[in-house]
Amino acid sequence: MDRTPSKGAPSRTAFVSAGRLAGWVQRFAASHGHPVEEPHDGGLLLRAADGATALLQPPWPDDGRPGRGADDVERLASLASQERKIGIVLVRRGGYAVGVASGGRLLASKSGSRYVQSRSAAGGSSQQRYARRRANQADALVSTVAAQAAAVFPGHSVEYVLPGGDAALAAAALEDPALRDFARRPRLPFMAVPDPNTTVLKQAAADACSIRILVTDPA
Repeated sequence: MDRTPSKGAPSRTAFVSAGRLAGWVQRFAASHGHPVEEPHDGGLLLRAADGATALLQPPWPDDGRPGRGADDVERLASLASQERKIGIVLVRRGGYAVGVASGGRLLASKSGSRYVQSRSAAGGSSQQRYARRRANQADALVSTVAAQAAAVFPGHSVEYVLPGGDAALAAAALEDPALRDFARRPRLPFMAVPDPNTTVLKQAAADACSIRILVTDPA
């Protein structure tokens, strides 16, 4: 039997801090009926009486430092409460923000902008010139992001790396030689964010240290 959340049903993602997790679970139960709890891929799946599900995923693996508590929800909250240092790399066309987060707060950061043209519908030689120029701009952005991250990350004992924004650009930045040492750190799940700036980075720092919850409505 397939025990994963229902495919095709409406779903949404929420980020809930460790201190708010117990209250969130109580409200979920009040809205959908008392849930059955099932371990699921390192997290916890809540299957409510009305068919709604909530997949609770820790911000990082326990890595030999499991959370403590009387039940699975308490242990998950305890794990998310641990201080882990995360190197964050957010990049999209025209902007970037990098930083180190711990306990939901930024310890150090850099942000900036660099223009990368959008795709053109033109054809022929003009399209080829445009594509080369766009590729050069993207390469310059990637190099800038990697250099800034390489200036921010050292000295903070970064344990994990969190990419976000544009998946291809973030991956390219982490593959840059400037980030060779940090590219080998375990990567947390990719985070979708709007155009990066300091405000977006602060929110990403809070979300990176929170429990990620995928709520699926009854089919």
